[in-house]
Amino acid sequence: MKQIPPHIGYYLAGFADGEGSFNVSFRPRRDYRAPWKISLCFNVSQKDRVILALFKRYLQCGTLRERSDGVWYYEVNNLNAICDHVIPFFERFRFLSAKKKRDFAKFKKIAQIIREGRHLTEEGVREILRIRAEMNDKGAGRRRYSDEEILSRFRPGESSETIRQASAESEEAADSAE
Repeated sequence: MKQIPPHIGYYLAGFADGEGSFNVSFRPRRDYRAPWKISLCFNVSQKDRVILALFKRYLQCGTLRERSDGVWYYEVNNLNAICDHVIPFFERFRFLSAKKKRDFAKFKKIAQIIREGRHLTEEGVREILRIRAEMNDKGAGRRRYSDEEILSRFRPGESSETIRQASAESEEAADSAE
């Protein structure tokens, strides 16, 4: 980290301030200690591969790939790499925008919860959901699973399919009421 030239570090931080994203996702798991695998991801996408290659070079982690639409995508989704490389990088080369500072602070809190193993409990998941709710413009309707679906996996006898059907029915009722 100390070997990163300041002009490169601040350039990448500024670039990530505008184009980067810190995300938290939930994936159902039957083969996992908890009902959900909670993953953290830092990513940046851009048509120019050169800038994203700098992220990979200086953060010393992550993957760089080209999507079918010609856009390049750099992402880090390994928890150890996030905690050992991404977080220290952005603690040294800070963001200027208030929004990215807030998202990063929340991302760091969630990383700590996961590192401590608290994400394996319902209480830990509730805390993560509370923190995540205020990130990335509140998810802007892009979440695959609702908080209710996620929490239902901790309640015996209540499957996510039951919750999903109830959710769909209540959305249909709300649409027909308008």
